[in-house]
Amino acid sequence: MTIQRIDNQIIITLPGSIDMEGVQRLVNYLLYKEATKDSKARQQDVDELAREANKQWWEENKHRFLPE
Repeated sequence: MTIQRIDNQIIITLPGSIDMEGVQRLVNYLLYKEATKDSKARQQDVDELAREANKQWWEENKHRFLPE
């Protein structure tokens, strides 16, 4: 593995034998970090929004999972 900084980029070279699933998880994490780098949201706010979304989803879909 090699890591290089060229101008304003970081270049990582990995061997072809590396686990692609692990690489994909790493790439997804880096994309998340890039997308949220300027966010002012607190983790508490994000958690509350997720709870509200899950609650709404359950109310709209529970009929698919529970017998009537």
